Amino acid sequence: MHTLPLLVEPDALEPLLAKPDLLIVDLCQTNNYTEAHVPGAVHLEYANLLLGTKPAPGLLPDAARLSATLSAIGLTPDKHVVAYDVEGGGRACRFIWTLDALGHPASSLLNGGLFTWANEGHPLSQQPVTPAPSNYSASISDRVVATRDYIVKHLSDAQVALLDARTPEEYNGSSVRAARGGHIPGAVNLNWLDTIDKTRNYRLLPDDVLRTLVTDRGLRDDQEIITYCQTHHRSAHSYVMLRHLGFDKAKGYPGAWAEWGNSPDTPVEL
Repeated sequence: MHTLPLLVEPDALEPLLAKPDLLIVDLCQTNNYTEAHVPGAVHLEYANLLLGTKPAPGLLPDAARLSATLSAIGLTPDKHVVAYDVEGGGRACRFIWTLDALGHPASSLLNGGLFTWANEGHPLSQQPVTPAPSNYSASISDRVVATRDYIVKHLSDAQVALLDARTPEEYNGSSVRAARGGHIPGAVNLNWLDTIDKTRNYRLLPDDVLRTLVTDRGLRDDQEIITYCQTHHRSAHSYVMLRHLGFDKAKGYPGAWAEWGNSPDTPVEL
């Protein structure tokens, strides 16, 4: 298995495209995949990573459904996954977080996704890839998964912090996308878009800039930091960003604001 970093650059990936122990996974829309994708990449429908039912569509599907999804793309425990999309990395990062929740040993995010790959002259393909199905057995652990009850229990725990990856308007309650607006008490706000460098093909900002953004909000690497947004799409990107910076206790809350804001008995701050 390759020892690629969590955040991999196109120049490092291109020489490895034909390696059999590498599985490149495209999480773009189907039409984007058809138009152009990284050679050898298999396509994965993003909806298959979500439970998809209201009020909390971002919750994880059960292990049986995840097993079927990952078997269909030919994933095996010995393969190193490289994930990408064409919308800033949220979908790809949700896949990486899901793999972490299943204990899959190795995965990477293509920094900038298809933007960097295509705009910097790397090869593209229109040839669809039909993977040989595998027999992947998914088992969900709570190592990187935070539930609503877990968060409620730890709201006063100084070693547990909350990072809200939504817009400032969602955070302060002026934009309401659930029964109630606002944020989870004690959460700090870092809009996921503010961690992306659009001038460098949607890569993450440089590490020193990212770390300043995080630490200026009072977050520490000895804390367990739980990220959330509306459905744990944007906040999955924040989760991977934290992991990349060495915040090894990061978790994601897949119920996210869709669950919290629609629950009548959870506390809310504006």
